[in-house]
Amino acid sequence: MDYMAWIWLAVIVLAVTIEAVSPQLVSIWFAVGALASLVASMLVWPLWVQLLLFVGITLLSVLLTRPLVKKRLDTRTVQTNSDRYVGMQGIVLQTIDNTQGVGQVKVQGSIWTARSEQADRKIPENAVVTVVRIEGAKLIVRL
Repeated sequence: MDYMAWIWLAVIVLAVTIEAVSPQLVSIWFAVGALASLVASMLVWPLWVQLLLFVGITLLSVLLTRPLVKKRLDTRTVQTNSDRYVGMQGIVLQTIDNTQGVGQVKVQGSIWTARSEQADRKIPENAVVTVVRIEGAKLIVRL
């Protein structure tokens, strides 16, 4: 085994190690490209062919798999248990007044700070409201 085979083997080990400690896919494609180059090195192909294989196979594997993997690992939307309150009804415990920045609603036994969906509308105590959405730690409700 010539020295390039050892280099390609080191690239494979490094890429797999980085992949193992990373929470996202970042280097597995380099390992695939290096594997192809390792095989080429063992077949005693010229260095330029090995480098071309490394770049080509790495790019090809990224282009073929990244969109699929990205769709599966899409973490932009963080779902929380509080999402379950959207669409539920609650009781106003403290009058909701957006201009004064006050208001509380009880939904499913939990007490939340609340704001009215309509900025200029006050919602009186004991009114039944529907949760429209959650913004931070506040429920946005409508009468």
